[in-house]
Amino acid sequence: MMNSSKSSRRPTLACEIAADRVLAGRAADQGRMVEVSSARELAPGTVVPDLMEPNLRNGDALRQAIASTLSGVGGRSRDVIAILPDTSVRVVLLDFETLPAKPEEAEAVVRFRLKKSLPFDPEDARVSYHPQTTGKALQVVAAVVLKSVLEEYESAFRDAGYSPGVVMPSMLAALGAADAERPTLVVKVDARTIGIAILDQEHLLLIRTLENVRGVTITGDQLAEEVYPSVVFFQDTYNLNIERVYVAGLPETNAAAIALKSQSGAQVEELITSTQIGSTTGTVPRWRMAGVVGALIS
Repeated sequence: MMNSSKSSRRPTLACEIAADRVLAGRAADQGRMVEVSSARELAPGTVVPDLMEPNLRNGDALRQAIASTLSGVGGRSRDVIAILPDTSVRVVLLDFETLPAKPEEAEAVVRFRLKKSLPFDPEDARVSYHPQTTGKALQVVAAVVLKSVLEEYESAFRDAGYSPGVVMPSMLAALGAADAERPTLVVKVDARTIGIAILDQEHLLLIRTLENVRGVTITGDQLAEEVYPSVVFFQDTYNLNIERVYVAGLPETNAAAIALKSQSGAQVEELITSTQIGSTTGTVPRWRMAGVVGALIS
């Protein structure tokens, strides 16, 4: 989801805003890893992610957290990838036979199709879309955010002295860290949601955001139970079995790995590895950094 920035160079800074904290990182080694990271906790109620209602209940506190977190990763650049909560953005998969060749005409067709999938008028939203061909089918991955919600977040970054050159939801950002040449399930847990995505041959085939009332204390069996309907739907729809599972957002993944492997029969791994994030990242735990790392190394 691009903003109006004219710069074509991908930012080397990324900053994720979550309901409970702000996280940031700086890429190194030509974007192949994150060398420095930083995080600041937010007081409850500072950010209340929502698709339609105002998200920022304390804009000054968020601005200060953004400035402090990004200053903690250093660098002279003011351009940043802004990563938004998944519940602030709707991601939709749309099937088409063809799309118009002209971008403005293609976007109009995508917006028209989105009317049936959204609780608001697409004309009041910013829409970013990516066509992908799966076999003979044409599918579009569309990310949609209300203009008023997007402006809240973009203003917070600008007020902190940074330019949000790229804006994306957390789950799509995290997918940049996944190797998905074969049928792959990505499960990302945060304080309020569980993100589920299934990919094959680097194409996104399913994406869902579920409410998570247990936060990061969710057990492996509980997580597997939440994921199970999406796995069954994928298998029935595509006649494929999951071959790899990535997990992010849990401080300890052994229990989840056992439950998810029992459910799917697939190899289970942590999404973010030590090769993707450097040893100089301070006290920020690696398991919290999926969105930032994925956005920077994709």
